[in-house]
Amino acid sequence: MLSDPKCYGRAGNIVNRKKFVKSYLVIFCIIERKTGGVMSFEIWIFIGIFVLLLIYLMSIYNRMIQLKNRVDNSWSQIDVQLQRRYELIPNLIETVKKSMLHEQETLQMVVEARNAAQKASYEVLNSPSDSAAMAELRLQEEKLQGAINNFQIVAEAYPDLKSNTNLLSMQEELASTENKVGFARQGFNDAVMSYNIGIESFPNSIIANYCNFGQASLWEIESTEARKPVKVAFD
Repeated sequence: MLSDPKCYGRAGNIVNRKKFVKSYLVIFCIIERKTGGVMSFEIWIFIGIFVLLLIYLMSIYNRMIQLKNRVDNSWSQIDVQLQRRYELIPNLIETVKKSMLHEQETLQMVVEARNAAQKASYEVLNSPSDSAAMAELRLQEEKLQGAINNFQIVAEAYPDLKSNTNLLSMQEELASTENKVGFARQGFNDAVMSYNIGIESFPNSIIANYCNFGQASLWEIESTEARKPVKVAFD
């Protein structure tokens, strides 16, 4: 992942461009001192080649920044849908809690799993390329899915919920949101793959190592439970 990247953001871009320019000025001053201020045609050619190399390296750096920003932007699309789903779950609990007075423990498990998943999503939003944060979010999302599945099983024992129009409406919205999450996930994974290939290829890898560009993690669904769409059906 892109762990603790010192080269990211507008400030980081400026710092690293200054490093490139500073390197050029240092070499230029050394050459000028060695030649006593009189530089031959060969030296000018050397300086020209060095400048072209510097421009080439800066273009590589800018390309990696673009790829990294694409990863961040792609994750923001997922996050919008995740937050919408997290907002729907308390409404779901509020709708059914009067009918499920004896299932408070089940409802509480859903709420706690939802809160943990939302907290983990905030960490990923701050750094979509943080592999540890992504792994934690995947874990919490699986727990949330397990809690919702358990809730569905328990709720089937309450026939009055089948005719609850508010519940049916939320069911449809949750299903729609989950579909949007899946679509955005594909876009994010494509951006991650492009980014990872970009920083691994030579000579990009040299700049990537120098600027602490690390590999990003895919948003993968590992467990069978997590692969099931989020739904609330009681029929």
